[in-house]
Amino acid sequence: MSECYAHWADKVRRFHEALGSLERRAACLGVPSPRGREWFELLEHKLLPQLELPPLLVVAIVGGTNIGKSLLFNHLVGEEASGVSPLAAGTRHPVCLVSPQAADAELLGRLLEGFELRNWRSPEDALADGDENWLFWRAGRNVPDRLVLLDTPDIDSDVEVNWERARAIRRVADVLVAVLTQQKYNDAAVKRFFREAAEADKPIVVVFNQCDLEADRPYWPQWLATFCGETGARPELVYVVPLDRRAAAELRLPAHGVGPTGRDDPSNPRTLRDDLAGLHFNAIKIRTFRGALARALDAERGAGAHLEAIRAAAGEFQAAAEALSATDMARVRWPTLPGSMLVDEIRAWWDADRAGWSRRVHGFYRVLGQGVTWPLRAAYGAMTSGRVDPVESLQRQEREAIVLAVEKLLDELDRLARVGSETLRPRLRRLLSGSARKDLLVRVQTAHDALAPVDDDYRAFLHGELDAWRLANPRAVRFLRSLDHVAAVARPAITISLAVSGWIVAGDLVSQAAVHAVGQTAGNLATEAAIAGGIAGGGEALVSSTSEGVRHAAGRLFTKLQARYAQGRAAWLAQWLDDELLGGLLAELRYGVEVPESDEFRAAEAMLAQLRDRAAE
Repeated sequence: MSECYAHWADKVRRFHEALGSLERRAACLGVPSPRGREWFELLEHKLLPQLELPPLLVVAIVGGTNIGKSLLFNHLVGEEASGVSPLAAGTRHPVCLVSPQAADAELLGRLLEGFELRNWRSPEDALADGDENWLFWRAGRNVPDRLVLLDTPDIDSDVEVNWERARAIRRVADVLVAVLTQQKYNDAAVKRFFREAAEADKPIVVVFNQCDLEADRPYWPQWLATFCGETGARPELVYVVPLDRRAAAELRLPAHGVGPTGRDDPSNPRTLRDDLAGLHFNAIKIRTFRGALARALDAERGAGAHLEAIRAAAGEFQAAAEALSATDMARVRWPTLPGSMLVDEIRAWWDADRAGWSRRVHGFYRVLGQGVTWPLRAAYGAMTSGRVDPVESLQRQEREAIVLAVEKLLDELDRLARVGSETLRPRLRRLLSGSARKDLLVRVQTAHDALAPVDDDYRAFLHGELDAWRLANPRAVRFLRSLDHVAAVARPAITISLAVSGWIVAGDLVSQAAVHAVGQTAGNLATEAAIAGGIAGGGEALVSSTSEGVRHAAGRLFTKLQARYAQGRAAWLAQWLDDELLGGLLAELRYGVEVPESDEFRAAEAMLAQLRDRAAE
């Protein structure tokens, strides 16, 4: 018996700990805490204490109003311990008597969790008003070893606080002594209480009180049959107690056994206390334990249902996250980086790798070239009057993309707030309240204005890609480097002219390169043509030694650099919208989606399966 209990205690304790660890994660899904649920209270206040404490049998006297429960309790303990009142709902607080060997307040506090233990002073303690869950206790000189005897408040009282006390008594009790009368055997509240006790396979002893042993003999079997049929109870013992006021006052009321169907002739008077003490202790403890465990693990109303509720809530979070991601909130046609700006970035990368003297020579003649070529640039500007600065053009296009993206997102969120899941609707309504749309557009445009056209992250990516291109094409780079050095030496003697034939640069790059090329020497132009023009993928580099493969690789790289810029800006907008509009909602949803895959959930699920398998053996 002790080894079996130790094995169960370990598994139940680990399951309880797993549920406690899971509680915080389940809360993020909106799944209520299991605390306060009957199955969890059974686990925490019945199973754990029973398994971890010395074996005691808790026997509770329960029933409706004015049926003599407290009187029978006093007979059971052999002394006046609980006050008797002719008023309805007289007993307001449980009274507990234990054997002197079990008179340990700490032990009883765990065994009777849910109540505040107070030292018993007089029989009137049980009649005191108060909403506190007090339980008055003391040692009883006549209480058998291993028995804990309880007198309880009425289970059909109109005092609401008594209902919770009655449920708590049903949780902690191993055996329920159902006190019934001709008036109370078929009461709705009484039947409901014992129906739930029978569903938990709680052992029940039936006592029909205040009977006329002759006149009521044909009827108590019918009362018993109705009670059992309505509740599903299978009483361990059945007694009838006569209506005898003198015997009641002298604590010598007899209890007559009438058999499990109530049809046996009333036996010789028996002492109910002795019969209870003679119950098969181990069998009842195991039966009570299995009944409580079955309720705690129940797939529809117990821990199984709790885990399924968590899984279902995670599914709702998954659907909500998919609905939000399906809005394509920042997947608009984002403008790419203009060719001229990209060429400037590439030129800066190339220039940083030149020798110091070469960089100074090229820098000087580039400035000089700008002055010399001013007439040509002015003429070109007149031919392309109204042409917008590329940086300004890029910012304008990005602002248009931002407005379009935000409008699309808000429209989709508004739709989801009206037709989405219960998980999503209340959250979205909070986001979209008031002047959210207008305020958001103002804030996102302000944030965009503070954004650099080319940020450090993109520049680091660009340099990394160009470095990789340089490593992959060492021959072309060496050739270009030699031309670059020759050009630097020859700079003063080279006239400003174009030694380019058949060079075509696609898109916006041609207009920029045409003006810029006037200020370059043939060698310098060759270098930048291969690095910038060749990368454009649409032209012939001046350097004939560069292979066809190099040109095509450079073209793909140019396209990749532009696409990566657009992706980075779109990602910035998506993150900004997540932070500023959704307030981390997507992260919250993703966190909820992961709960069924978390260590906490898996541990609880595994322990539930182990307990079910063990209980089925």
